Amino acid sequence: MFDMRNVFPTTAPPSPKQNLLLATLSDETYRRLLPSLEGVPLPLGMVLYESGGTQGHVYFPTDSIVSLLYVLADGASAEIAVTGFEGLVGIALFMGGETTPSRAVVQSAGHGYRLRASVCRAQFDANPELQHLLLRFTQALITQMTQTAVCNRHHSIDQQLCRWLLLSLDRLKGDHLTMTQELIANMLGVRREGVTEAASRLQADGLIDYRRGHIHVTDRNRLEARVCECYGVVKREYDRLLPSPRTAQTAAIG
Repeated sequence: MFDMRNVFPTTAPPSPKQNLLLATLSDETYRRLLPSLEGVPLPLGMVLYESGGTQGHVYFPTDSIVSLLYVLADGASAEIAVTGFEGLVGIALFMGGETTPSRAVVQSAGHGYRLRASVCRAQFDANPELQHLLLRFTQALITQMTQTAVCNRHHSIDQQLCRWLLLSLDRLKGDHLTMTQELIANMLGVRREGVTEAASRLQADGLIDYRRGHIHVTDRNRLEARVCECYGVVKREYDRLLPSPRTAQTAAIG
C-alpha cells in the first residue's frame, strides 16, 4: 500500500523533488518548470488564498500541510480537504477558474514551492504529461472532499478526529502533530468541547498522547482500526491515482 509518510528523506532546505508531483515528472518537464519554481516558507496560519479571491500561484508543499476550508457567510468554516507533499494547492487555476469559495490555510508549518498562475496555465495546456498528473491528483482531492462531507454528516466526532489525525500524519514524517484542540474543532466544524472529549477518550485508550497542543500518535494500528471507512476510501484513491513511492524515489534521485 502507498505510504506517503516514507517517500522522501528529510533534507534542509527542502528540494522541489520532496513534493511527490514534482518528483515524478520527467526530466524534461521538470527542467521546464524549475526556473519558475519559487521556494517559500509556509508558516503556521498563513493564508495562501481567500474565499473568492484571485489565485496568483499554485503551491507545491514539501514538508508542510495546507487545509482547504469552506467559509460561510457568518465567518464560520470547516475543513473540506488537506494537502501535503503528495499534491498541490490551487487547482482552480488549471481547472478553468481563478477563484474558489474555499480558503487555503497552512495547518502545519514548513516549506513549499510556488508557481505563477500564468506559468501553470501555460504549462498545463502545453504539456500532456503535466496535465495528466495534475488531473489525477485533482480526482483524488475531489474524493477526499466528498468523503469528508459524508464523514461530517454521518460519523461521530471520535471517528472524524481519527480520520483527521491519520490524513494529517500521512502527509508528515513521524507521529507528531502540533495543533490545539480549538484549531482542530475549527477544522472539523464542531464545538471545542466535543474535540476535547474525543481526544480524552483516545488518550485514555492509549492511542494518542496530547499535551499543550502537541499530539503524539502512540498506537497507529489501533487508531486505524478505530477510524470509520472514510479514511480507507480516501487513502485507496490516492494509492490508485498517484505515483508509487518507488517511482518518486527514482525520480528524486535522478
